[in-house]
Amino acid sequence: MRAVLIVNPTATSITPAARDLVAHALKSRLQLTMEHTKHRGHAAELGQAAVAAGMDLVVVHGGDGTVSGVVNGMLGHPGATPKGPIPAVAVVPGGSANVLARALGIARDPIAAANQLIQLLDDYARRPQWRRIGLIDCGERWAVFNSGMGVDAEVVAAVEAERDRGGKVTAWRYIRAAVPAVLAYTRGEPTLSLELPGQGPVTRVSFVFVSNSSPWTFANKRPVWTNPGCTFESGLGVFAPTTLRTIPTLRIVRQMFAEKPKFEFKHLITADDVPWLRVTSTAGPTACQFDGDYLGLRETMTFRSAPNALAVAAPPPKTRLDLR
Repeated sequence: MRAVLIVNPTATSITPAARDLVAHALKSRLQLTMEHTKHRGHAAELGQAAVAAGMDLVVVHGGDGTVSGVVNGMLGHPGATPKGPIPAVAVVPGGSANVLARALGIARDPIAAANQLIQLLDDYARRPQWRRIGLIDCGERWAVFNSGMGVDAEVVAAVEAERDRGGKVTAWRYIRAAVPAVLAYTRGEPTLSLELPGQGPVTRVSFVFVSNSSPWTFANKRPVWTNPGCTFESGLGVFAPTTLRTIPTLRIVRQMFAEKPKFEFKHLITADDVPWLRVTSTAGPTACQFDGDYLGLRETMTFRSAPNALAVAAPPPKTRLDLR
């Protein structure tokens, strides 16, 4: 099987020693070449090159942003015809949160993840069929596990600005960025309108989270939930509060960090298995993000579920991630 190992050498938890051990382990099962990302957008270029080269498997050793970039490069613009067969994707975690890998049931340690991938390759040799997952069609990009419009994108923008200044991306840095962003939203009036299939638009929405899996993200070892029933094999999850007043917001946040969350609030819109949704800002362009990367300012965003869009080397969906 022909494969390329795409490494982001600047990812938070990647070391040369771990990278070399991962490559050595995978060479026992794969005809492996290795590429390193060298500049912003290079992951997408390498993903596109993997399709052009007819690779069977793309192994990404990096964080969520690197994986998302590779997938977007492989698939191209939503609605476009791929320029060749799309390889399967495997993830060896190397970032700070590694949301996708953990949601897929991939071990957090890169060496353990590489050994897990070898077992999956052996399983594939006996039964050549990869797991397939859905994606989020954001209109201009693909999101692999989550997207959003509003406060989460403001936080992502703040963290990216800090990273561009040389700061290290950590869970604490996200928390530091989240606090002023949320406070700013609590002082203003909700300005988003949310449209779901078969329903009229809901106005005065504070922000909208769109999920493709669960949990939404992780704060170090702790999962952060928005739509616990959302999976890679179902439609989209929607999480949209209609107020950010202090007490109601604290109640929502408490459930987001709960072991068994229950989102039963009148001031919160939640839905699972949604085929599409549309979010419109009534007060000018609003910040948007996909897979933890800042997309920019948009007045309207339409998100669509794209079932079975990507083959992945991962445990079957019944396998639960060990969150301890």
